[in-house]
Amino acid sequence: MTRIARRTRRPLRATALGAATMLALGACSSSEDSSSTKPDSSASASASGKLSGTVTVFAAASLKESFTTLGKQFEKEHPGTKVTFSFGGSDSLAASITGGAPADVFASASPKTMKIVTDAGDASGTPAPFVRNELEIATLPGNPDKVDSLTDLTNSDLKVVLCDKEVPCGAAAQKALDAGKLKLTPVSYEQDVKAALTKVELKEADAAVVYKTDVKSAGDKVEGVEFPESADAVNDYPITLLKDAQNPETAKAFMALVQSAEGQKVLSEAGFLKP
Repeated sequence: MTRIARRTRRPLRATALGAATMLALGACSSSEDSSSTKPDSSASASASGKLSGTVTVFAAASLKESFTTLGKQFEKEHPGTKVTFSFGGSDSLAASITGGAPADVFASASPKTMKIVTDAGDASGTPAPFVRNELEIATLPGNPDKVDSLTDLTNSDLKVVLCDKEVPCGAAAQKALDAGKLKLTPVSYEQDVKAALTKVELKEADAAVVYKTDVKSAGDKVEGVEFPESADAVNDYPITLLKDAQNPETAKAFMALVQSAEGQKVLSEAGFLKP
């Protein structure tokens, strides 16, 4: 009886061990299958319609206030997303993109600077204009020098600053001067429109030729003076998805917000014109 009992227990133990082994193998196989078939987070987000991740936007300096507002709005509407910005002169931003700087979206202050990116093959699709902008003279508060026209800026007693000629606001200022057949020698050329405006805000210059949107965003720090030649130098602003975008779906959604009625309302309130 003792031998029989021992023989009976051995096969039971072997069966239990085999079953445990099979279960372990099955669990391992199930885990591997799950891992191999599980879609990555971006594909999953795309399939579910839920946006996530960071979008990096390179944008003209004049877009700083309105794009910052739209970025916060986008993050609120799409929890789990983050919009980061790099603002500056469009020519510098374009050079950074063609030089390999990682970005998802480029919003330029002129077709000319956008062309730098498209010619290099770094844009995905055709850039679309989304706003326009017009120039204005920014003077010290109260306009103590009584600047009433672009001609007044040619007064040698005035310290006037312009954007660099390679920057869209500088190129536009030169177009306006050419339209008025005027010659102006500024005390400095600035790298972008915000830098030019800051010179007046800090009272380091008496006036600057900037965009209407920048005069508006400065509030009571400066006073704006319109001039008719600005009609000959209106800048179109194009926007595009970049070829090497790391988060294209979320980037496209941010661009859609910019171009939507909701986004256009924010831009219009900032002083931009419709495209």
